[in-house]
Parts: sequence; C-alpha cells; structure tokens
Amino acid sequence: MGEGDSLRLKGRCLCGAVAFAIRGPRATPVACHCTMCRRQSGHYWVSTNVAEADLSIEGSDRLVWYRSSDIAERGFCGTCGSALFWRRPGSDRVAVAMGSLETPTGLTIGRHIFVAEKGDYYAIDDGAELYAGDD
Repeated sequence: MGEGDSLRLKGRCLCGAVAFAIRGPRATPVACHCTMCRRQSGHYWVSTNVAEADLSIEGSDRLVWYRSSDIAERGFCGTCGSALFWRRPGSDRVAVAMGSLETPTGLTIGRHIFVAEKGDYYAIDDGAELYAGDD
C-alpha cells in the first residue's frame, strides 16, 4: 500500500461537526486536477484512498453525499460545506481529503491525474508522476 501504513490519522471538517479517524493502510496520495474536483475544492483535490471499514466517522448525521456523476459521490459537511470524501457508489474504498487531516500525515503526493484539465494559474513541479487522464 502507501507510505503511512502504520499511522493512525484523524481529520475533521472546518466547523468540527464531522470528525473521523483512519486506521489501517491507505494509499499514497493522488492529486486530481479534473474540472469537477477543482470546482468542488477551489483548487485541485488531493486524497488518500482507504478501506471504508478502516474509516470511523463521528457526526455522520451531518455528512451529506452528493452524486456528482455516474461514477462518483462526494461527501461534505452539511454545516460548513467542507469537502471531505470521494467514492464510487458500491465501492468499499473512500478517498479522504488530505487537507482535512491533522498533520503530520507522513504522506506525500505520488501522482497527479487529469493534468490535461488542470487550471492555467498554477504549475505542477513536485516531481510526482503525471497522467493526462486517470491513469
């Protein structure tokens, strides 16, 4: 799996109404530059992929899921609007927003996807792998 396999990570939304903990392995973070992720986050979206069974959520009654396409749902706090999660319907994996995690995470971006759709106002120069689409 990824770099932070032995870490237990905690995260939350801006207002604290939704808080969560991740136990177990998670994947090396991926930065998505697709138009939908940029619109949702205000920049590009960076997340680590975890097994849903390894994610415990407090305040799940405040968590709202939005079906943004045929292949994706995006989870956010219904109180403050913080973008927290991304998943494929029916999958047992959840992408967790790196910006919602307490630091240090011990993780670094491993690849950038959908770079063909990236914004024109920034450069990608961290040395991670680049993909025009999703792989």
